[in-house]
Amino acid sequence: MLRFAGSGASEVGLVRVHNEDSGYVGRSVAVVADGVGGAAAGEVASATAVHALVSAWRGGLAAGDRPEAGPVGSLEDRVADVSAAARAAVRHAVQRDLNRLGMSTTLTVVLCDGARVALGHVGDSRAYRWRDGVLTQLSGDHTYAEQLRRTSRVSASVLATHPWRKVVLRTLDGDPADPGPDIAGVDVRAGDRLLLCTDGLSDLLDDAAIAALLPGSAAEAVAALVEAALAAGGRDNVTCAVLDVVDVPDGADPVSPLPGGRPSRGVVPLGPGLLLGAVRDGANVVSTTPSWRA
Repeated sequence: MLRFAGSGASEVGLVRVHNEDSGYVGRSVAVVADGVGGAAAGEVASATAVHALVSAWRGGLAAGDRPEAGPVGSLEDRVADVSAAARAAVRHAVQRDLNRLGMSTTLTVVLCDGARVALGHVGDSRAYRWRDGVLTQLSGDHTYAEQLRRTSRVSASVLATHPWRKVVLRTLDGDPADPGPDIAGVDVRAGDRLLLCTDGLSDLLDDAAIAALLPGSAAEAVAALVEAALAAGGRDNVTCAVLDVVDVPDGADPVSPLPGGRPSRGVVPLGPGLLLGAVRDGANVVSTTPSWRA
């Protein structure tokens, strides 16, 4: 039975005043989110989305929806379901306070049902797989630069300096008409390592630099990646989660509760797992499930 064993970290960086990133690392779910909106509460968007997504996933497990392998396609459906819960929570947060109108968040999530892993992704946060020393990007950026790269004959040098290269074309903004994240199954096997990160990391470290820092334990890799991003300028919030795909006996507990990460006030605990960034502060979470318990 496949599970995640990993670590993660989120740092405000060297330029920003607030951390608008959020994340969570658990045994069968991991997610990173980069809030958009600044004064329109990007940290509320990311924290609310992560809390709602993980609550929806864990709530299904608590209700008896065990994470053993199901029919092909069912895990992708569950990615869609938990992403929809995150979107609904962001919409609810805006409705509660119209000063938040315009806030949104990127979202990159992986779920594991015991046999398979599926990815949901919207925005410019990223998911990678590291296997046998080779790093492969699993997600595609929803940015203007990436759209140009796919649809136009534009050189890499032009894309690297294009003034609109970092414009994000798709985010999770609470609009029920939005198509939601891209969803796909992920080819994984025991021994693979997955990396989820916000653009505060991937904008400053190229693939070769990232791959060079992934050996060692998950915690060592996380520390090395964050340190390298800060050394490269740290001009944005930096969040990453490093997940080892492990094979454990059915019914076994593959990971002891991960260290750290309880929200400081007011939020329902999400159970064993590591909370990252803005979601650690309950004041950033507008919860639609106040009575749920892990």
